[in-house]
Amino acid sequence: MRLEDAFVIPVSVVAREVGNETVILDLVTGTYFGLNAVGARIWQSIGEGKTLAEICDAVIQEYNVVREDFERDLDGLIKELIAKELVRIG
Repeated sequence: MRLEDAFVIPVSVVAREVGNETVILDLVTGTYFGLNAVGARIWQSIGEGKTLAEICDAVIQEYNVVREDFERDLDGLIKELIAKELVRIG
């Protein structure tokens, strides 16, 4: 993946806030996936059509994290969401 990539959430995938988490559900497969507060912020940004670079910039500023660490974590999360077919490259 490249930092210029943006992603699309399939219409069959819905998300809701439950307590301090965001729960994602694929209505076709029945796959559930939970996200913490940072993951929820990433999910929101994906829904807004932001690129990985834009997501990195926003989260780093909001949560004061080290860019290299966050980029690695973001890459892992995006790969997992793609594998579960909860997002696809737009």
